[in-house]
Amino acid sequence: MKIRHLDARGKGEHTYDYNNDILLFKVKNRNYLKSIDFDNIIIDLDEEGYITGMRIMDASKILKLSKFDLKNIKNFTFEGTIEDKTVAVQLRFDYERRNKILAHHGQDFIREALDSKIRDSQVICTVA
Repeated sequence: MKIRHLDARGKGEHTYDYNNDILLFKVKNRNYLKSIDFDNIIIDLDEEGYITGMRIMDASKILKLSKFDLKNIKNFTFEGTIEDKTVAVQLRFDYERRNKILAHHGQDFIREALDSKIRDSQVICTVA
């Protein structure tokens, strides 16, 4: 099956809930359909079957960064792929500490969504 592509460069946004330690990356202006829950990682899909969001619960523990660093994210890129019911997300971002931008090499998340009806797709998203 041919993989469909969504180019969302410049159409991303992120938020960090400091009190609850939840980090959210998403593509703006996409119509949400459903979420796939992988314990502390939740992947959002739109009506066309593209990955359009990612929530990370207990983000400071999973990403091994302080809450302060997560609160100061400046730039990000995430690339999501669904292929043969395997969901893979590559997350890269920079954050600011003491007026310096530090590159964080990010994290790769790969999970199997065996029970979900999902279509193969690929998305690249960056912050505007």
